[in-house]
Amino acid sequence: MEDSLFSRDIAAAQAIAKPKRPPNPDTDLIDVHKWFRMQPNLEVRFGQTLRQSIDEVLDGQRTGRFNMKDLEKTEKTYLGTKVEIITRAEFELGRGNKMDFSIAGHDVDSKFTSGDNWTIPREADGHICLLIKASDHKASYQVGLLRIHDDFLNLGANRDGKRTPSAAGRDAIEWIIPEGKLPENILLTLSEQDREAIFKTGLSGQSRTNELFRRVQGRSVNRNTVLTVARQDDSPKRVRDARHHLRSAGIMILGHQKQHPYIARDLGLRVPEKGSWVAVRVAHLDNTQSARRSTRISGQDYAVWKEGDRPVPAPAEY
Repeated sequence: MEDSLFSRDIAAAQAIAKPKRPPNPDTDLIDVHKWFRMQPNLEVRFGQTLRQSIDEVLDGQRTGRFNMKDLEKTEKTYLGTKVEIITRAEFELGRGNKMDFSIAGHDVDSKFTSGDNWTIPREADGHICLLIKASDHKASYQVGLLRIHDDFLNLGANRDGKRTPSAAGRDAIEWIIPEGKLPENILLTLSEQDREAIFKTGLSGQSRTNELFRRVQGRSVNRNTVLTVARQDDSPKRVRDARHHLRSAGIMILGHQKQHPYIARDLGLRVPEKGSWVAVRVAHLDNTQSARRSTRISGQDYAVWKEGDRPVPAPAEY
């Protein structure tokens, strides 16, 4: 008898502790989830949306900032608004009656965090939230949906009355993109030594750009990175001038035009997209090194430079 009562007590306690989920499938949330999953290039578009949002708030061209930790508290708050604005534009979303978006005929609120959890205001209770989380340092992001219920929120609230999803709430998220790739912020990935060399006090914008491509090779460098480093207008001109300045060091800077994509493929490099560049130091290739990947420019074969190769200038035209 005691065992039976004890078992019933455990079962009752578990039932009390377990959050109550809506008794029926949330068809509205399912509609919104399906709508997103039907969008073409969904992961790439969300990644680009978040990259643009972060870069615009950092405003690197004017401030030289590339790390979200350097944002003011008000800017971090505004970043959520920026994500909302650019998401609406990217997916051509209308405004909801009470919430930020109208998606598949349903009101959906936008909530963004670069931290560990989202803060949910009282007015979102009962509504579907589009939950977006991004980590620039990890170059990753997540997007999911959650219908806000009291059972899915922690008890504690901040001064504004906002609460955070509980463990049960996070478990209830219907993921649209459980682990997306955020376009890389190159400057965050560099060593402190490299960053100090690039941003050395007293260097001109062009000299900083030259140093960027001297130290970052074989990796895609986007327009915003060049603007942040140079802190000047016209990033393509900064790059064109860097080609001239770095030629004697054997460094080529490949873009998306002319023969550059073919050269990148020949050398086994990532093909630059529009608005991005890839730097590479090259060496002459002779007949005894035919196993190495190479590209022919103006009658001369070039390969990616490696230790032991003789220093040579990069081709004048490519």
